[in-house]
Amino acid sequence: MDQDSPRAVRCTAVVRGAVQGVGFRFSAIRQAERLGLVGWVANAPDASVRVVAEGSRSIVEAFVAWLRSGPPAARVDSIETVWTIPTGEYHRFEIR
Repeated sequence: MDQDSPRAVRCTAVVRGAVQGVGFRFSAIRQAERLGLVGWVANAPDASVRVVAEGSRSIVEAFVAWLRSGPPAARVDSIETVWTIPTGEYHRFEIR
């Protein structure tokens, strides 16, 4: 993905609910890789999951739509997103 493209975006998301211990991170990686996104996903100490994804806006929006429900065992209560310009610092999608 050309990070200088005007269509490229970065989304930082905080996903809350029953999202730890249900395969959320591993499912997020599979989804992000399938969509060709770069960034990371991590469990946070407050039991939320943090996500940073970079790619074309329409693809990142599709990923955020997936985050709103997550894998079958998850229960997403809320998601907060912040949209910014991509940094280009990521080369793949990974668990942190």
